Amino acid sequence: MPSQTIVAAGSRPDAQLFEYVLGLARGPRVLLDCTASPTFDGVLDLPVAPTRLSFWPWPPEDLRELALSHDVILVCGGNTANLLAVWRVHGFDEILREAWESGVVLSGWSAGMICWFQASVTDSFGPQLAGLHDGLGFLPGSACPHYDAEELRRPVYTSLVADGFPPGLALDDAAAARFDGIELAEVVASARGAAGYRVEPRVEEQLETRLLS
Repeated sequence: MPSQTIVAAGSRPDAQLFEYVLGLARGPRVLLDCTASPTFDGVLDLPVAPTRLSFWPWPPEDLRELALSHDVILVCGGNTANLLAVWRVHGFDEILREAWESGVVLSGWSAGMICWFQASVTDSFGPQLAGLHDGLGFLPGSACPHYDAEELRRPVYTSLVADGFPPGLALDDAAAARFDGIELAEVVASARGAAGYRVEPRVEEQLETRLLS
């Protein structure tokens, strides 16, 4: 049975984190999805040139074949709610699940981190952070990125979870979490001090984090 791997990053990965993701993949072919931020033109420290996927003005005719022919599907940050809406209307959510189950590594940062979970903390609806309850649900529970970089992330997330929001995982900007199937396999970081956290009602547990070198 093919491995089912998701690597979720708290913010845009650097070269070390990209190398970590590619080291888990069956090959070097990367499909970059910028649906959450259609004007994204940032520089990525990828050792390979990715294929860029666009749903504008419509998705490619060979969308399924395109996704399944790559080794990594990398999802950039941006508006998570918009991202999910576009994917669903074109059936890409189902294609992503098929890709994951066939051994394609799914990865991403910020919106591309939290989209895989059942729920998340997002600024998709305006400048104020809010809970989003209809993620893809490939991974159970909730997620929160930018835990050490945006001062409201921690208090909003812990408050939501205390009030009944699904418990879950928070990641600092330089940290990433690898899931084998739906089980958390490890948390890694490309900067000293960055970490992941298990957040439950009134409990925050810093997870063991391996520093990449």
